[in-house]
Amino acid sequence: MRVPKAVVCLPTYNERENLEPMLRALGDMDVRVLVIDDNSPDGTGDLADRLASELGYVDVLHRESKEGLGPAYLAGFRRALASDAELILEMDCDFSHDPEYVPRLIAAAEDGADLALGSRYVPGGGVRNWGLLRRFISAGGSAYARIILGVSVRDLTGGFKCYRRTVLEVIDLDAVDSKGYAFQIETTYRTLRAGFKVVEVPITFADREVGGSKMSKAIVAEAIWKVPGLRLKALLGRI
Repeated sequence: MRVPKAVVCLPTYNERENLEPMLRALGDMDVRVLVIDDNSPDGTGDLADRLASELGYVDVLHRESKEGLGPAYLAGFRRALASDAELILEMDCDFSHDPEYVPRLIAAAEDGADLALGSRYVPGGGVRNWGLLRRFISAGGSAYARIILGVSVRDLTGGFKCYRRTVLEVIDLDAVDSKGYAFQIETTYRTLRAGFKVVEVPITFADREVGGSKMSKAIVAEAIWKVPGLRLKALLGRI
């Protein structure tokens, strides 16, 4: 059976301690990995170059500065679309997304999903090492987005995804302007609005053990105001 060509987009900023273990773990998944480094001051980009010279399935895209998760992924998507990739994945480098789930997302896409979304909020999914407050904020944020946007996807803020390339060719990447985690909401919503099939695959999300979180008040604020803005654009026929 032919295996579809898959590229994992892996954005990094100060992920030196996590990068090599993650790349070696992905080496068993029959995928290519595109590291997208935003000029990390801790030397992540240099390490990525060294590993790319050693590991034949790794490529590196260097960006000049840290502009946010959204622009990093968009740059990675465009590089992947310029190749012969049939499936394009996104995931975190800090092991909050377990690489062992990658084959499940690919299998869901092979079974007919246009977007296979690793979901914490469907039966079989969950989180690990989170306190009650963080659980409340995360679940509440997903519910807030789901209600305002009027969709049934349970984990709209999820960022562990596998797209068919056709989706990214259709949803107008040039119009996507979210910088932080709102990027995940916006891209999933645009996928749904374009009529593509989104399938949620249960995953367990674990908090990072090494390195610092990239979450900030500005990222949370963007997600809050971005959701009604997306709904308004949809009502005006702009999505």
